[in-house]
Amino acid sequence: MRIIRSMHFLAVEKITFLYIFLTSLIVFYLFPQLPNANELLINRILIVVTIFLLAFLNTLKDWGFIRFLRYLFLGTLLSYWYPETSEINRVLPNLDFLLAGWEQLIFGCQPSVEFGKLIPNHWMNELMNMGYFSYYPIIIGTIFYFYYANIQYFKFFTFSIFFSFFCFYLIYILFPTAGPQYYFTAIGMENTSPTVFPEIGLYFNTNQTLFSPDSGMGFFNQIVEKTQQVGEKPTAAFPSSHVGITTLIMILVASNRRFTFLAILTPFYVLLVAATVYIRAHYLIDVIGGWLFAWLFYFSSIAVYQQITRKKLGFVDFRAIYLEEPIVPKKVFKKDDNETI
Repeated sequence: MRIIRSMHFLAVEKITFLYIFLTSLIVFYLFPQLPNANELLINRILIVVTIFLLAFLNTLKDWGFIRFLRYLFLGTLLSYWYPETSEINRVLPNLDFLLAGWEQLIFGCQPSVEFGKLIPNHWMNELMNMGYFSYYPIIIGTIFYFYYANIQYFKFFTFSIFFSFFCFYLIYILFPTAGPQYYFTAIGMENTSPTVFPEIGLYFNTNQTLFSPDSGMGFFNQIVEKTQQVGEKPTAAFPSSHVGITTLIMILVASNRRFTFLAILTPFYVLLVAATVYIRAHYLIDVIGGWLFAWLFYFSSIAVYQQITRKKLGFVDFRAIYLEEPIVPKKVFKKDDNETI
């Protein structure tokens, strides 16, 4: 009993539990329409059990390797949660017609179509695909960087990233959009009026064809194409999590005053933002939305992190988490009764 009472959960595990709970409610609500509802619920049970087992194992052996495994397990789950949004929202009407209409109204064209036509050469295409693919190294690289450079900030950093991913995923489930590479294929863009974008309802419930333009045989082009063929689904257009998460990472790196690291990341960040539109993964309005939501989720994650770890700190005190040298060491860096250090 003493061991069980001493079992504590990481902040990222707590926010994962909350996401599982909220999405389970959605699955129960849509249960009659979802053909794989039972599978989705069973997977959630297995995930929760695994998190509990790892946390329990950590109470028996307080090894850093086990704590690392707890973070690693949650990180690998992101590759499951993302495509799962498509498994849930495929029974809801697609809303890409709204995004395409807003694009036309605001910009007078479809930037995702015109950008590629403006600079169609091989090297531009390869550069854009390199930028788009850099999304994964940026996330993985910054997580490992803070894990070794500042473990205290690493906890908040990972929490903010997971919190934002889960917020994006909830939006994707409730606001089903697929992006230009899917929607324009579905409506036959070449045969459609540039000012009329039809509703396609439940089209993606049974059709998941991915638009693959004949854009050359470059190294990064092939990597991105293969990655999308394996893991991409007609979901997650608005707001762009590619832009949102990388913007959030830039904010978090800057907040920790890692300006040299920030300078290294900046060229890849700029390329990634441009690439999301260039390769037709997103509408331009998705990019704008991703940037705005990044700031919203950043400030929200601060408030939620304070509550979920039960650290009742003011703004000045919370700055201690940002820095290697604590401003208020006794309040922030003492061992917490509610989270494994």
